[in-house]
Amino acid sequence: MSRLIGVGVGPGDPELVTVKGVNALRDADAVVVPVMEDGGTGRAEATVLHYVDAARVVRVVFALNERSDRGRREAAWDAAGARVAELLGTHRTVAFATIGDPNVYSTFSYLAQTVGELLPGLVVETVPGITAMQDLAARSGAVLTEGTEPLTLVPVTAGTSVLKEALEGPGTVVAYKFGRLAAEVADALRDTGRTDGAVWGSALGLPGESIRPAAELTAPDAPLPYLSTLIAPARRGSRGGKL
Repeated sequence: MSRLIGVGVGPGDPELVTVKGVNALRDADAVVVPVMEDGGTGRAEATVLHYVDAARVVRVVFALNERSDRGRREAAWDAAGARVAELLGTHRTVAFATIGDPNVYSTFSYLAQTVGELLPGLVVETVPGITAMQDLAARSGAVLTEGTEPLTLVPVTAGTSVLKEALEGPGTVVAYKFGRLAAEVADALRDTGRTDGAVWGSALGLPGESIRPAAELTAPDAPLPYLSTLIAPARRGSRGGKL
């Protein structure tokens, strides 16, 4: 029976791929990586090439940056699904490498749904990966949660009003995909009194890594990368005060 495995390869640092993830990549008959239409090497592919020979890597185009043209986006998903289904016709196991975790805002869920409709009976599995918020917390020293604090993860592509609502709550807030809306995110932090202690990062574990206090979002030197991550820790008082 054919198997499609979504493998989380972390936010970009090849040392953050789990042992189980490396084994899944190496054991697969083919490893699919999502690429942009310009053909450039993405984070997932760059990470995979640390562990898998390039001859076993299959590049599949996804409209990863398409937000407005739903038809174009879905056409890309259909084409990618058809290509992976074709691979599964000649390979018993195909792995799909995705940055972060395959079950957290990942293209893998769309691919798995598409291929599953083409190949009834397909076995779909996932291997978890380190997320950008975990990596940023480790690199910046920001504690994600303590005691009874909730943790809210918000993609800013949903709108800054959603982010602001989360920031008005009691717990830690993590924001993804906010690079193009840095000024609006800075306003939301200021309006909710959550700027102090907040931190943002991009290109974590890569040569262009940047980790800064969120206060610097008010006047960024240049447009931030789309895949930027923000952590606004919960307000805390005494040690163990949230237990």
